[in-house]
Amino acid sequence: MNRRSFLNKIWIWIGVVAGIEFLGLSLSFLVSGKKRGERHNSDRLKVIGRLEDIKPGEVYPYSNGRLYLVRHSDGGMLALSLKCTHLGCSIHWNEDEDKFICPCHSSEFNRFGDVLKPPAPHALDTYKVIVKEGKVMVDLDKKIRRRKFEKSDLTYA
Repeated sequence: MNRRSFLNKIWIWIGVVAGIEFLGLSLSFLVSGKKRGERHNSDRLKVIGRLEDIKPGEVYPYSNGRLYLVRHSDGGMLALSLKCTHLGCSIHWNEDEDKFICPCHSSEFNRFGDVLKPPAPHALDTYKVIVKEGKVMVDLDKKIRRRKFEKSDLTYA
């Protein structure tokens, strides 16, 4: 075996190994994550806090970085997604201006999640709020996409 044929065989084996790795990564990407049926209630329902600790008129960031819990002055609660509906950047609550602001492209949202300033195409997504035994919980299983705020979006205790 000469040097050229030896190097050609090595390159062929490197190509085969790279192809197998690519195939394995592609398959793992396509079938990653838990199946919906395997999720436990503890995975999808997250306790935000006790109802008596969540004061009306306040906005609370949830520590997992996925949502803001807004309790309106009439006692209604709304769990707003942290992701801007334009390109998915994380919004920030500006208490002085009483609005959510996206730092990426300056979209602005009111405390109901409605768009005040584009380029965001629609209101912030929400999660279902559940009040049970004095605890406020949020169902993180799926986001609720909406065009604008509706009074029925609020949850009352």
